Amino acid sequence: MESWLNAYSPKKFTDLAIPSKYIDTLIKSSLDSNPPHILIAGPSGVGKTSAWKLLARQVLGPSWELSTHIFQARDILNKSGAMKAFENFLRPSGNDSQDTLAGRTTLSSFDSSMWQPKNNDIPPAGRESNHDTPISRLFIIEDADFLGSRRQAFLRRMMEREATVSRFIFTARAPSRLIDALRSRCLMIRMPIVSDEMMKKKLIEILENQELIINSELLEDIIHISSGNLRKSIFLTELLAERNLLNDRQMLHEVINSTMLVSTRKMIEKALLGNVIHWKWEQKGTKNVRVMKGALNELDILMKKHFLDADDIVVQIHNLLLSGRFFVKQEVLTDILSALSECKIRLRRSTHPRIQLESFLHEIATIGRVRGIAIN
Repeated sequence: MESWLNAYSPKKFTDLAIPSKYIDTLIKSSLDSNPPHILIAGPSGVGKTSAWKLLARQVLGPSWELSTHIFQARDILNKSGAMKAFENFLRPSGNDSQDTLAGRTTLSSFDSSMWQPKNNDIPPAGRESNHDTPISRLFIIEDADFLGSRRQAFLRRMMEREATVSRFIFTARAPSRLIDALRSRCLMIRMPIVSDEMMKKKLIEILENQELIINSELLEDIIHISSGNLRKSIFLTELLAERNLLNDRQMLHEVINSTMLVSTRKMIEKALLGNVIHWKWEQKGTKNVRVMKGALNELDILMKKHFLDADDIVVQIHNLLLSGRFFVKQEVLTDILSALSECKIRLRRSTHPRIQLESFLHEIATIGRVRGIAIN
């Protein structure tokens, strides 16, 4: 059975859950005979991926999937050979070759004019774009704010030289992490979080199509928990519907608590005890290796093993503190929530979220010492 996220994904620009002024900008840009590079910025679950897919369909036509090349920047984060992987994506013939994917005007093995559109395929803008446009390829760089300055500089040079027949679309949660040279070459569309009214409208539309009825209070709970993340709200609603729990408010909170990662609890507990960071020698194979322990190690697990970003971690911590299963005195809980809210504000302004989370953990350690919890 097809997921609701796929079944009810936007087919037109007007289906996006964003203000009308941004929809107008997307339509105008996609119909332009010389479309710009585009940077789509915004928090999780607001429709960045849906927006670039609609742009690609409108600009390239029904065969857009054949000449749209996607690179996920987070896949190479903190990995060896990251630069080589990025260069191979843009220059598949090798570094010594002058041939780049961005400079190619046609696919070597396929003529897009032979493509037969799907029955339910419609142009997102309501009409097809000018087919005389020279744009033959789109490059999608998802989570471009994780590229790093070196790869961004490499990309800037390629955009200057060889973007006559290609266009780049970037998505990012923190566009300030992109270098000015890239941002200045792009039309930026900054998507806000989805409003409660819009989220409620979308969920009701889906439920009506599924011929399902939901408890009104449960619907409000889902909207509140989702915090502007439409993708999360649809996923939660579908999960409850699959279990026939659309009238059980208590079950929603149990589902949320069941997704709590153990490392989140360990991280806060260790920080409260004053164990933010320490190093320990461990034997791995035939070698002794110095390994980081403490709350920062749990933070590493959340970010590198579970691939959570800073906003996801804040949500995890918030859910833990309000779950009723984190047993600390009320004044300690209040102090931690206050520190978490300040951390959330700093994250909105910072280009280095890891630093802000580390600072938050040190604040928790201070709370532990002041309240007599810390043992270190």
